Amino acid sequence: MPTLILVRHGRSTANTSGVLAGRTPGVSLDERGAGQAAALPARLAALDLVAAVSSPLQRCRETLQPLLDSRPALPLHIEEGISECDYGDWSGRKLAELSDEPLMSVVQQHPSAAEFPGGESMRAMQARAVGAVREWNARIGTEHGEDATYVMCSHGDIIKALVADALGMHLDLFQRVHVDPCSVTAIRYTRLRPFLLRLGDTGDFASLAPGERSIGADADGDTATDAAVGGGAGAP
Repeated sequence: MPTLILVRHGRSTANTSGVLAGRTPGVSLDERGAGQAAALPARLAALDLVAAVSSPLQRCRETLQPLLDSRPALPLHIEEGISECDYGDWSGRKLAELSDEPLMSVVQQHPSAAEFPGGESMRAMQARAVGAVREWNARIGTEHGEDATYVMCSHGDIIKALVADALGMHLDLFQRVHVDPCSVTAIRYTRLRPFLLRLGDTGDFASLAPGERSIGADADGDTATDAAVGGGAGAP
């Protein structure tokens, strides 16, 4: 089955203002995020990508645009199943304010029991994202072969949930995973199990080219604080 290159969108205006954007429309990349997106084509230059799949939200489409501009033949597909978690009534609120909500401790420590008021549960978020990836794996494998590689741009909590699934981790452990804005996570899917090849990587990806892949995970993680709901703003 194919190799999936998961890109978290670049840093957004909501990230820098400390707001949980969720599915709020009109959230774009900030200046740093635009620069991160502009660097993406060079970072992925060694990979023969057969398709690009994006969350419908603006910040993800903006992140992929420089890559699409550099590869005019690369088709773009919009996938609702990898859209941001529906945070419901939490959307658009300050993260500092949300930290006092009783639900936040559940989100951090027992996310499989967390359901956002007026929104969706974290279980439902993971289920739809995993389902979308499985469908795209099947489609890409059928159309381009099992050695194909494709890129998918999504959101922090979605990517963390996909990593948990790939590692066979319970969703309650997914807050131990960290992915920075415009970081790349690579998962090689096989008939029997997935392999995590990169996690939250912001460096060079030439080693992911066919014939140069090595199975393994090099995890960059947050160590001492609660996980940033929605993914955080990354390095200053």
